[in-house]
Parts: sequence; C-alpha cells; structure tokens
Amino acid sequence: MNSSINEKIKKRYNRVSGIYDMMDKMMKEDWRKDLLKQVIGRVLEAGVGTGANLSYYPAGIDSLTGVDFSSGMLKIAREKMAAKQLPYPVELIEGDIQDLPFSDNTFDSIVSTCVFCSVPDPVKGLKELRRVCKPDGRIYMLEHMRSDNKVAGIVMDALNPLTVRMWGANINRETVKNIEKSGLQIEKIENLMGTVVRRIVLTPNK
Repeated sequence: MNSSINEKIKKRYNRVSGIYDMMDKMMKEDWRKDLLKQVIGRVLEAGVGTGANLSYYPAGIDSLTGVDFSSGMLKIAREKMAAKQLPYPVELIEGDIQDLPFSDNTFDSIVSTCVFCSVPDPVKGLKELRRVCKPDGRIYMLEHMRSDNKVAGIVMDALNPLTVRMWGANINRETVKNIEKSGLQIEKIENLMGTVVRRIVLTPNK
C-alpha cells in the first residue's frame, strides 16, 4: 500500500517539477535564510526538491547531503548545483525519507522545508530524521500545515483532496501533533503566516 502511494506522489512531483519553483514562492527568501543560517557540521536536507535552499547554507558547513524521491525534482537541483560554486561538498541522492540509507546518529543538522505535507507516513518520516540525527544535533523545519483557526481549518480540509490529486501535497497536515508522536522535542516554534506556516527547531530527545 505505502509503495503504491509513494509511486503516485513521485509521479505527481515529477510532473510538476518544471514549475515547482514558481509554486514554491509562498516560502519567502528571508524565512529560508533565517532558518538555514543556524545549521552546522554535517547537514542532511530531507526532501531537497529542486534545490531551492542551496544558496542559503552557511559556507562553513562540513557537507550537505540532499535526499528526494522525485527524480524530476533532483534533475533540476543538480542543474542548480552545477551552476553554483558551492564552498562545501554536496551529494544529492534519490531516496525515501521514510527509510533513509544512513546509519544512526549521522548528521549534526537536518533540514526540511515544505516536505511533511507530502510524506505518505509523516510520523514514520519524522522518526527517521530523529534516528539519523546526532544526540546533540538539531532538526530545522519550515513547514506549512493545517490552520489552528477553526473556519480556515475546515476550508483546508475541504480543499485537501484537490491539492493531493494535483501535486501530492496535503494542506491540512497537523504537523505539530505528528512531531509529538514521533518522539522529537520542540525547542522553538515561530508562526510566520498565522498558524499555517511555521518555523520549528527540534531536538532528537535521545
């Protein structure tokens, strides 16, 4: 069942990969900069997509590994990487963040931006981030989710089947609750666009 859902979502993201950067404009440049300036050491970006964050990582990080399950999105990310002279090594891998190909306690910093709207099993994906994060590491998230406003939340629930069919993204994920279920600890949470877009810093709580 999960394999079938994964394949459907991959196909949707491959289909929209050429216009995804235009669709992703909701996430402001300043939000990305403020999130990514905090990362250190060996970095994993889970759901690297088209590489929208590549320009914003600090020059002093040790390395960046980007994972995404859409070959179409990764193709664009690789083109961006080739056009830039990045001061740190980058590896882009096609893979599933629900089953990451890394050992426990591998990364100092983990980043996700607009990812957990499309992961078929978000709690499983979050548990994988917790597993590969070092005990003293941090997970940095910039995510959109279901509004806490009652009326807005109902509207998002009604529209969600359409957005999922169009490009695989759920607009009514309750990401904060999913974080709590995963065993991760919220260190900091900021509302950026009401309660729909939030910047979150997590610890693995090991």
